[in-house]
Amino acid sequence: MRRLTLITAALVALVAASVAVANGVDGAKTAKSVSATFSANAGTVTSRTCTTADNKTIVITNGTYTGAATGDADLNGNLTVRARSVVNTTDGVGVVDGSLRIDVSGKDTTAAFSAVYNSGKIAGLAVGRAHEPNARLVANISATFTPGTSFGGGKIGGGTDGGTAVEVGPGSCKPQSTHPEHSEARGTISSLTTSQITVAGLTCSLPSDKAADINAKFKTGDRVEIRCDYLNGQTTLSRISKH
Repeated sequence: MRRLTLITAALVALVAASVAVANGVDGAKTAKSVSATFSANAGTVTSRTCTTADNKTIVITNGTYTGAATGDADLNGNLTVRARSVVNTTDGVGVVDGSLRIDVSGKDTTAAFSAVYNSGKIAGLAVGRAHEPNARLVANISATFTPGTSFGGGKIGGGTDGGTAVEVGPGSCKPQSTHPEHSEARGTISSLTTSQITVAGLTCSLPSDKAADINAKFKTGDRVEIRCDYLNGQTTLSRISKH
């Protein structure tokens, strides 16, 4: 982590130096430190899951998060974050990229950011334009982050938390598919209650919304064919017909 902190500090220093040199030519006059804290809750969020060739689960989430930033004048106001996260949930690492907008009277502060995700936290760099005319914003940014829920304990400058390094490379990733286990039986109903049915030694739970109808149409001793699927931790009747 120390190594990354030094690298990040060097990167920020390099960016700051390049800005100072460029603006020195153009007549820049000031530079000042700013900071803010923020939090934002999920609004519209979509996710998809896939599995890599080395059997890692990847969750890709696109979302819009709204909340508030509190701090210096250019970083104080209602906050909107649009983010795309790609997280390896098997190992708890990933990347989060996006943009943020802070509603400031007159002209909003906007920035694009790129951050490393590690075990529920992000740390990275935001670059954009501040409310103050012609002011460029370069800031370390950190927060806790749950893709489907929120950004919390966020910091823009002001002693942001460090992060780790993640290498993102090319590779195949196929969508996950679920194939519920199922069982079938044909024979006489040996037991039928409001909660379950047994046919040829196979016992299955009855769906609560169909139990009354099944008991009205079938009775113990009837010859039937049933199919049961293993869903949500139990074997549940999915089809029954007289045989």
